[in-house]
Amino acid sequence: MTESLPAIPDITPEKVEADRRVLELLSNTFPNVGAASTEIINLEAILNLPKGTEHFVADLHGEHEAFIHILRNASGNIKRKVTEIFGTSLSERDIRELCSLIYYPEQKLEYITDDPEANLADFYTITLHRLVRVAQSVSSKYTRSKVRKALPREFAYIIEELLHESPLEGNKQAYFNRIIETIISTGRADAFIVAMCNVIQSLSIDRLHILGDVYDRGPGAHIIMDVLGRYDKFDFQWGNHDALWMGAAAGNEACIANVLRISLRYANLATLEDGYGINLVPLATFAMDIYGDDPCIGYEPRLDTDADDISDKTRTLIARMHKAITVLQFKLEAKLIDRHPEWDMDNRRLLHRIDHTTGSVTLPDGSVHPLTDNSLPTVDPADPYRLSLEEAELIAKLRHSFRVSDKLARHVHLLLSHGSMYGVYNSNLLFHASLPLNADGTLRGVNVDGRLYSGRRLMDAVGATMRAAFNYDTPAPRKDYACDFYWYLWCGPDSPLFDKSRMATFERYFIADRATWREEKGHYYELRDEPAVCDMILDEFGVSGTHRHIINGHVPVREGKGESPIRAGGRLMVIDGGFAKAYHATTGMAGYTLVFHSRGFQLVKHQPFTSAEQAIREGTDIESTTEIVEMSQQRMRVRDTDKGTELQGQIDELRQLLFAYRHGIIKERRF
Repeated sequence: MTESLPAIPDITPEKVEADRRVLELLSNTFPNVGAASTEIINLEAILNLPKGTEHFVADLHGEHEAFIHILRNASGNIKRKVTEIFGTSLSERDIRELCSLIYYPEQKLEYITDDPEANLADFYTITLHRLVRVAQSVSSKYTRSKVRKALPREFAYIIEELLHESPLEGNKQAYFNRIIETIISTGRADAFIVAMCNVIQSLSIDRLHILGDVYDRGPGAHIIMDVLGRYDKFDFQWGNHDALWMGAAAGNEACIANVLRISLRYANLATLEDGYGINLVPLATFAMDIYGDDPCIGYEPRLDTDADDISDKTRTLIARMHKAITVLQFKLEAKLIDRHPEWDMDNRRLLHRIDHTTGSVTLPDGSVHPLTDNSLPTVDPADPYRLSLEEAELIAKLRHSFRVSDKLARHVHLLLSHGSMYGVYNSNLLFHASLPLNADGTLRGVNVDGRLYSGRRLMDAVGATMRAAFNYDTPAPRKDYACDFYWYLWCGPDSPLFDKSRMATFERYFIADRATWREEKGHYYELRDEPAVCDMILDEFGVSGTHRHIINGHVPVREGKGESPIRAGGRLMVIDGGFAKAYHATTGMAGYTLVFHSRGFQLVKHQPFTSAEQAIREGTDIESTTEIVEMSQQRMRVRDTDKGTELQGQIDELRQLLFAYRHGIIKERRF
């Protein structure tokens, strides 16, 4: 009997012939009708699974403990799952204890097993059964193949069996229970619990989007980067603070000075010294030589309540180092401004405007202001931007220290390999700060290496320039420009990572009149509240879909003052909620996570995190509240995502291959 073949629409011998080269390559993987058909069936099934859960965070600013906890608890999603499963059978305390075990399995087990009153046999049996149920729930939206890839090799077979069997099914109950019993009797319970908890964490977040600014203020940016280095499901949109550190790693001396100034301002020496091995002894020696008798008032480090263990002597030393690098920064920045007149930043050269006799400064607008500090022994009034011999030696040593840091180089490579200026994912346009606009809402042209770019082409040109600083085959003039450009990205008026009239660093340090500190925001920050402007930008980047959005960070949302993260009729979401402790008083919270699952968007607002130690011992969690941003009556499937478009393209190619096999255009082969 001849097999009746279903018609394949829109496929003709001519189209197959035109795509023959691609199809012949595909036939190496799927050499006959059976193999191609099986793969089509598999891909069609995947298209109908619920979409994976995406998490968006921004402006982490070195708050590693809070970030790691949110990563471990999936922005509260794991606790919601555990409550759904056990809410009617476990107490709130037991739910907290189970959750803290899932978040910190090694530490929690150590705490439990050290308890002389603990009945470990019962604990292991009960806990393993509970963990299996949670793992079954979080893995239910994925294919067995995807789940299998997330399993640790040592326990992969056992976990897979437990995930797909039920202890309630009569025929398999003894089989299921015996697996659990044997895990315990062979002394592998601790290792297996750790493995299960890690699987639950891994499957609870399908994709992590970081919208910039891992660095500065908090003490653990290097720890966050270490964590991301072990995490394979994330992308990164660079922020201005990230660009600053990347520029420092590239050898930009003005970026190096800014990195040091900010670190000293927040007494954040751990990232520099412990994280990246930056040698601060030359700076400390220089500061004591030059400012040994200077109280350096106004340069004292900003400390939170956890930093009370810093001695007065150390605080004084930090203040002197802070002042030394600040003055040096202004000199180094002036050299860049002189080298690049096209940046139009001459108004940031202010040392030559100081009248040392009267102790005042005349700003570019003609206003005269008394200096809060006129003790500037390294500034020569006759040539204020000239580096002294000691300053030149100091910056050379600091530059060398940044350039030879292997760990910093690895982290910059991670930023480059996983990062970009913007990203488009599932109808969402992600970028850290701004897309420069004119006052009328049109795209603003920005000079990048002698050419004007705007919109998407600007973002692409900026990204290519940033990469050029680290590519071995970049011509020397291009590499020099790219290295310089990192500082412009940090504080340039038309930088898409900054987009303000100026960075008023000098005024904040030397002028008491706060009116001089004002930094006028670019037109984007006002116009982005208009739906038509957001639609124009989304069109510019080719973002399609009924529900499409722009997602930004950079500017903290001051919820305490009535600001909303949801703007432009839902088209724009600003998710800088202030992870950094320095912003908690301003924002009234401790960060946002935006969660995009198969039902829609939810915004999770976090309160300050106490500590991992307290979470382990007492079962505490970050207190979070969830706001529904946008929900759908029908669950999104994989076919509704970018991945679905990719899989549908593979299906279409496989259907062409089937046509070619069945019509003899390409010959079938055995495996």
